[in-house]
Amino acid sequence: MVGLPDATAHGGGGLRSLTVLYDAHCPLCRAARGWLSSRPQLVPLEFVPAGSAAARLRFPSLDHDATLRDLTVIADTGEVYAGDGAWFACLWALADHRETAQRLARPHLLPLARRVVAAASAVRERVREPSPEPTDGAAGYGDRNDRPDCADDRCG
Repeated sequence: MVGLPDATAHGGGGLRSLTVLYDAHCPLCRAARGWLSSRPQLVPLEFVPAGSAAARLRFPSLDHDATLRDLTVIADTGEVYAGDGAWFACLWALADHRETAQRLARPHLLPLARRVVAAASAVRERVREPSPEPTDGAAGYGDRNDRPDCADDRCG
């Protein structure tokens, strides 16, 4: 696949895991997480809610507001994939869909794949649930400290 190293490479060059930052307030994203989790994986996928305290602690240099707008995947080797690259990385990690990811990343299919990802993102924006307001002051996903306000009204 374009941009992803060979996960089966020996000598330390291969990926051992991918962390997927997904929008836990989006039903579409939660369904995608469930589907990805249920599939056989060649590269293990770990799921962390985007914008959460855990995501901010593990990846302090990321633009966490951007991770709430676009699916973001971080390889254990440090590479960061966002948007369509992140979707390709997730498919590439699956035993039954690696070839599909590689095919979709080819120049003649990439424009179509990008339109599909853009359509999914548009649907996500329409079905996204509001962030719950903290009720007991306990720290955790959804607290004001986890989801700061941002300029485009898509997060916070």
